[in-house]
Amino acid sequence: MKTTILVHCPDQSGIISTVTGFIHKNHGNIVYLDQHVDKPANVFFMRIVSEFDEKSTDLEIFKPLFQKELAVKYQMEWSLHVDDRLPKMAIFVSKYNHCLYDLLSRYHSGELAVEIPFILSNHNELRYIAEQFDIPFFHVPFAKEIKFEAEQEQLQLLRKYKIDFIVLARYMQIISGDLITKFPNKIINIHHSFLPAFAGAKPYHAAFKRGVKIIGATSHYVTEELDEGPIIEQDVTTVSHSHSIEDFITKGRDLEKIVLSRAVKLHIARKTMVYNNKTVIFS
Repeated sequence: MKTTILVHCPDQSGIISTVTGFIHKNHGNIVYLDQHVDKPANVFFMRIVSEFDEKSTDLEIFKPLFQKELAVKYQMEWSLHVDDRLPKMAIFVSKYNHCLYDLLSRYHSGELAVEIPFILSNHNELRYIAEQFDIPFFHVPFAKEIKFEAEQEQLQLLRKYKIDFIVLARYMQIISGDLITKFPNKIINIHHSFLPAFAGAKPYHAAFKRGVKIIGATSHYVTEELDEGPIIEQDVTTVSHSHSIEDFITKGRDLEKIVLSRAVKLHIARKTMVYNNKTVIFS
């Protein structure tokens, strides 16, 4: 049985030896450990991957013992995840298909270790893609007049399919605070890195007009502050005067696909930890 334990707490001596010793005492074999100290904030972060003998270790006993003997003493915020269960990922999308196709291709090839119970869209245009990959597709129209009803339908689907996290693969609607509260740091978005410098409907056109020399993409967790959530992954590519607006758009969409897939893989592997609206990304 393979598990991942994520920990953050005030930095103090003895944390690593105490945690590793506790795992060893409870018949666990540590196969990976990574840690980071935010010195200005005096916060310690750690990710531990361990293998337990199921005959010797009952996690329902291990978890309350960990809480009582370690977490209370060191003021830990911590979580334990069993790695043999595939997380359930819902995909929200509007009309752009490049990120959706990329995620589904990676999923189909086995690159993304998830289940995808459904794809949801506020338009019907991309239903054919879901059908190509034999994944249920739900059309939930979204407009100001029916916003509440649409959000309730989304929540009902997320509960029914026991979704663990959501990926916004160019879903062009603002996510409600209610949904964000129910999925804290579990909604992943992708956007061009021009925000806020090149906000608006045509960021690549604005960047082209300004004569920028690099363009990029950013993937982040969604918070109620629009496009201000903790950043998971970013990348850039160079452009020049010789590139057209169409070149900007093509290059930008390529980056969006790559950056989003990287962020999703980091989340699936539980290599991200959020603290004070920033992320610690473990290797």
